[in-house]
Parts: sequence; structure tokens; C-alpha cells
Amino acid sequence: MIKAIIHQEPYVTEISSETNSIIADEPITHGGKATGMAPMELLASSLAACTCITLRMYASRKQWDVQSIETHIDIESKNTQTMFERKISFTGTLNKEQTERLLDIANHCPVHKLLTNSITINTSIND
Repeated sequence: MIKAIIHQEPYVTEISSETNSIIADEPITHGGKATGMAPMELLASSLAACTCITLRMYASRKQWDVQSIETHIDIESKNTQTMFERKISFTGTLNKEQTERLLDIANHCPVHKLLTNSITINTSIND
């Protein structure tokens, strides 16, 4: 479970899990202090991290020469449509077939699957 709490200081939000914590904030241009990533950046970072981790697991299992994996995510929203632009680069020695397979594997990372399926959010007030 993830918990987020905001106090009086706009818009600094403490986010925690059972074992870790981070700060979310808004950029200065939106009234925040830029002490942490904005919520949309956190969403993009989830996809980027999951992509990198999934690809690392696969490349390691295949014993492919992948020194590093870098994933860039941009999010654009227009009306009711949201577009994630994901660009992945590798350092190491990969042939075309390996690169194409990694692209396919990227589309199977758990966060990618979650974001491309129907999502329901149930909201209630804690008493």
C-alpha cells in the first residue's frame, strides 16, 4: 500500500510504502518548490523504471551483452487521449533480432500492461 500525505506547505507531498519514501511536489512555475517530482513525472518514472527492470531481467537471463538500458518517457494529454512516448536505448553488443526482441519485451512490462488495459479507480473516505 502507498500512502501520501500533504500538510500546509503547497504542494510538498510525502509518499511512502512499507520500506521507502519519496517527496512529490509541483514545479516552481505551478506554485510548488520543485523539491520532488511532479505527479505526472512519477507516473512516467514508473513506466521508465519498469521498462528498464524488465529488459534487464530478460537480457540477463539470455546472457546478452547489454551494458546499460536507458528509457525516456514523455506524456502528452489532449482532450480524453493520453499518449506515452517511450524511447529506449542500449549500450552493449546487440544484433537486430535481439534489439527487436527487447522492443517486444518492453511492451510486456507490468506497468505497460497496466496502463494499456482498462483501469477502474474506486474512491472512498476513510472514517
